[in-house]
Amino acid sequence: MKEQLDFMAGRVTAGKMTRREFMGKAAALGVSAAVASSIFAQAARASEPKRGGVVKLGSVGGESTNSLDPATYASQVPYHNGNQFGDTLVNVAADGSIENRLAESVEASADAKTWTFKIRQGVEFHNGKTLTSEDVLKTMQRHSNEDSKSGALGIMKGIESMKADGEYFSVTLSDANADLPYLMADYHLIIQPDGGMDDPGAGIGTGAYKMEVNEPGVRHVYSKFANYWGDDGYFDGVEILVINDATARTAALQSGQVHIINRVEPKVAGLLSRAPNLTVHSTPGRGHYVFIMHVDKAPFDNKDLRLALKYAINREEMVEKILRGYGSVGNDMPINAAYPLFDSAIPQREFDLAKAAEHYKASGHDGSPIELRVSDVAFPGAVDAAALFQQTAAAAGIPLEIKREPGDGYWSEVWNVQPFCASYWGGRPVQDQMYSTAYLSTADWNDTKFKNADFDAMLLQARAELDPVKRKEIYSKMGMMLRDEGGLICPMFNDFVDATSNTLAGWETDPNGELMSGQVTRKMWFA
Repeated sequence: MKEQLDFMAGRVTAGKMTRREFMGKAAALGVSAAVASSIFAQAARASEPKRGGVVKLGSVGGESTNSLDPATYASQVPYHNGNQFGDTLVNVAADGSIENRLAESVEASADAKTWTFKIRQGVEFHNGKTLTSEDVLKTMQRHSNEDSKSGALGIMKGIESMKADGEYFSVTLSDANADLPYLMADYHLIIQPDGGMDDPGAGIGTGAYKMEVNEPGVRHVYSKFANYWGDDGYFDGVEILVINDATARTAALQSGQVHIINRVEPKVAGLLSRAPNLTVHSTPGRGHYVFIMHVDKAPFDNKDLRLALKYAINREEMVEKILRGYGSVGNDMPINAAYPLFDSAIPQREFDLAKAAEHYKASGHDGSPIELRVSDVAFPGAVDAAALFQQTAAAAGIPLEIKREPGDGYWSEVWNVQPFCASYWGGRPVQDQMYSTAYLSTADWNDTKFKNADFDAMLLQARAELDPVKRKEIYSKMGMMLRDEGGLICPMFNDFVDATSNTLAGWETDPNGELMSGQVTRKMWFA
């Protein structure tokens, strides 16, 4: 019985069973509450963080063209690089609250137009420079600059002025925005010495780990920064290995070559979860796998053609065959029930070949092949998903042609460049940030080229509206507009499916992104 109780206690510390469930099962076995509590406490002590060791992460989404400049981050490996060497002012915690990082506190004016961040004192950059509010100001100025091509450019558009004053950094907005702290948590906004103005790709920040080796498309090596300001970051070092092939990534974890992998393919997740030395973590969230059309380029500048393609995709089939149940059906908008102001009353777009054929005919398209570019790195099963899409489109008389692209260069040469391709979004904590990043007319990451003055105006209106009921109504209208007029085909919302070796402890479920919203090497440790 002792072994059974120890096993159950281990499941609690691994996050697979609640303490209440443990106590209930222990009682069912005839164990007193006092004895059960003692066993639980022993297990909890055994799971306290330990320092040391070098952890290895095998990740998809790395290319030879990757830069360490946070403004450029568009795929997984750059994102994880930033989480090793850098910090933002604030993070979004797993429960959706704001967690202070380089900002010790955040305060807003009564009208939610001016926000003041008190900058943490005594924080050191990896180059020995001490963090100041001027570094914060210059970082934000760089990401506000059109020439930076920053992925955060869209969310910086509403800022009227910024100021550094002693220990404080303040932002004044042209319109009120109750969600401003969430925008400042954007992973591009890593604070760099002098804002990264001189050398944005130097990989110098205030994070737990210091860059030692930078081989884009191959590997990135970090050592623990001796003067790190935080109390997490338990490893002596981190090595990120670029393993874009899903089979090779899974094999690397099984063989012990790496301790952590992202993007476990749903088709192997069930089998992998039965391995005695591994744990598969499936986390529902805001991530979505998509096909994106540039609405400003023929033939996708034709609304009827866009609707034809949207009606021609079988969402339920994709969730079943591609996600294997690790996700849910999408509705051609980037928002789902994981967002607090989601409107469940928006009608679900259904698979309808008759409507697809009707809209295709109305589009007047000449019948030439419509080229859809895909790659294995776009999302797990992207090539298979495109093949399913091609089959259902053909049934509606739509000539979809698949062009398979190499993984290296996909995020620089295909995504946001070619007019029709497969892609993914990890989602954002709040609707304002998702819309500002990808659908505001002036956003650099507007990857469907959707530009609508009414949509932009509603986005600003929603920011200034502090009544959540009225705000929800505005967001509902924006969602409907994107669904019916935009270039996004969103067949499914994916779970984040990651896997770790059981030599590690400290996993926390976080719906904000894969691998504990990128914090896996900061919050886990060797058991």
